[in-house]
Order: sequence, then C-alpha cells, then structure tokens
Amino acid sequence: MTTEAFVYDAIRTPRGRGKRTGSLYGVKPVSLVVGLIDEVRRRNPTLDPELIEDVVLGVVTPVGDQGCDIAKTAALVAGLPDTTAGVQVNRFCASGLEAVNLAAQKVRAGSEDLVLAGGVESMSRVPMGSDGGAWPMDPATAYDTYFTPQGIGADLIATIEGFSREDVDGYALRSQVRAATAQEAGFFKDSVAPVRDVNGLIILEHDEHIRPGTTLEALAALPPSFAQIGEAGGFDAVALQKYHWVERIEHVHTAGNSSGIVDGAALLLIGSEQAGRDAGLRPRARIVATALSGSDPTIMLTGPAPATRKALAKAGLTVEHIDLFEMNEAFAAAVLRFAKDLQIPLEKVNVNGGAIALGHPLGATGAMLVGTVIDELERRGQRYGLCTLCVGGGMGIATVIERL
Repeated sequence: MTTEAFVYDAIRTPRGRGKRTGSLYGVKPVSLVVGLIDEVRRRNPTLDPELIEDVVLGVVTPVGDQGCDIAKTAALVAGLPDTTAGVQVNRFCASGLEAVNLAAQKVRAGSEDLVLAGGVESMSRVPMGSDGGAWPMDPATAYDTYFTPQGIGADLIATIEGFSREDVDGYALRSQVRAATAQEAGFFKDSVAPVRDVNGLIILEHDEHIRPGTTLEALAALPPSFAQIGEAGGFDAVALQKYHWVERIEHVHTAGNSSGIVDGAALLLIGSEQAGRDAGLRPRARIVATALSGSDPTIMLTGPAPATRKALAKAGLTVEHIDLFEMNEAFAAAVLRFAKDLQIPLEKVNVNGGAIALGHPLGATGAMLVGTVIDELERRGQRYGLCTLCVGGGMGIATVIERL
C-alpha cells in the first residue's frame, strides 16, 4: 500500500538581486541553506532531528560555492545528525521542484519517512552557465541538437503565437503589480525567513527584485535582450531551420519581461503520516501527483502544458479542479502560451506575481512555488494547486498539491 507524502512546513529566504551589489552577494549559498534548516527546527520545536533522513537540494550550477554535494555539507554545518544524508540534483530550472518530487517519491515508496527538500542558487556568486556542458558549449553538439538560448525560444513562441511587445510587457506589469501588492499586504511574511549574519543581525528580510513603480512606458523603453545574439550570433537562423515557415523572429523579450537574476534558497519538510505523528507535526498539504514531460528542445519552453496534462491525469483531476496555478515566469510568452494551451484564465495564474517581478533563483524556484501555492491556498481556503516550470532541453515538470 502506497504511503502518502505530506508537506509539514515550507519556507524560503527572501530573493536578493543576483549581482555584486545585491544584499546576499556576501552570503555563501551553504549559509542560505543552513539558515533555513535552523528556521525549520525553530518553527517545529517538537521535531527530533534524528528523524530527518535526507536533505535533497536542487542546484542548477553545482560548481564552486555550490559544488561538492552542498546538501550534505549544509546538513553537517547545521548540526544535523551524522545519519542525515544529502544529495544535490540538477534538472535545470526544475531542480527545486524535482527535489521536492524526489522527496515525495521516497516517502511514498517507503524508502524514507522524513526528508528536507528544496534548492539553492547564488547567482551573484556562481554565474549561470559557469559549469559548462556539451549542449551549449561544444559546437558540434550544439549544431547536432539545434541548440538555441532560451530567450530565442521565448521570442519564437511570441512570434508564432502572435504575442506582441505590448502583450508581454502587459503581462510583466501584471506580475510586478501583483508581487508588490502581495508584499505590501504581508502575504509572504510567514514563509520568508530573514537572512542573518553571524551576529544574528538581519541582512535581508524582503524580496529586493520587485519594482513597485513599474509602468508600461518604462517597460516599453527597454531594448530587446536577444536580438543581437539571435541575429549576429546566428541563433535565429538555427531556430528557423526547424521553424522554416516563420519568416523572421520578432524579438520582444527584455530584461523587464523576463525572469530576474537573484539569489535565494527554499526548504520543505516532507514526510509520511506516521513520521509526522512521531515528530508532533501537523500536515499542511499533500503531494497528489507529479509528472515530467518534454517538447521540442529548440523552442524549449513549451513543456509545462504536456507535463501538467500528465500530472492531472495521474491525479484523476482536470484543469477545472485546480484553484491556483504557479507557472514559473521564465519569460512572459512562456506563461501566456501555457495559459492559452490549457485555456486557464490568468486570474488563476501566479496570483502573487512571479519570477519576472520576484526573480528566478534557478535551483530554488520550483520549491519556492510549492510554498507559495500552499500559502495562498490556505489564505483563500481553496483546495488544489499546481506548480509547473519550463525546463532546459524542452522538458516540463508539474506537481499537484492538495491543501489539508
């Protein structure tokens, strides 16, 4: 008989701007995770650390400060028992949600009973792409697989779907307004654990990428981010070899309607019903179903729709059953395409803003989405949420959550 997997707690750090001038640049990624482990223990005083069997962390750039199995390192630094294991996983932008799903699968399979799962990414300290790899870096591999950067795929989606610059800027403004409103109303307060220095002084306690004063005029003034690399770099030509019926790619994505580069970490406590009882914990949500899928790796960003359909089928649910959707705002066109594919009203998607406003700390984002949707389901008294992300290589991932 399959054991259910429950979420007992879900917290995250604030997102700091992912540059040298960002508030979290001076904080090691392992320290971000250790701070969250400490906070989980503080928030759950009946939890015996001996019951925590594993720490599973998503990390997209697992080198330098984020290499050498940062999950086990964080467990050691946090003073968890020697018996607590640790592993880091990389499924590109889905790494944080993959960590959550793996933890749930471990619990459901009965191989482990209580797991800390989440992710971390310090994009200011470990730049995106610094781990190399044959797919983007080796010319022969890139040529054979029709590799293009994700921004080219986003612009190609907008071109094919007829999403104008005004459409994607309008969506970006919506994200900024929703995030600023949610932050002002204190919707993130209970789940955001301030980052502190060694003396206990607060370094950052709020998301610092949000731009409350954003206007359509300001967004419209930003230059396209991917026109030069697409045209001069030859990536438009690569994409158009596959999409030969498209005359030219309209470059509509900018720094203002694409996800922000930030630092951050997230952590969820996931376990079986019996483990929760043993630890004196109350479950907040149940992980109902998970799914992975894929789509064309050149356009790259259309995987969430097939992954969502697959997860819903496994859960025995339909789109209409889902009260809230969290779709990672890698690029505005990716979210617009997802909502169009599944005929989801935008009123149910990213209701407190998304990565365009808040930022996208690659390895942590998926875990953050789960915490966000649980918080909002509780606030609204609703039942089902679904988290999904587009992923490098055309992959998609989706997780169905039930509030308890």
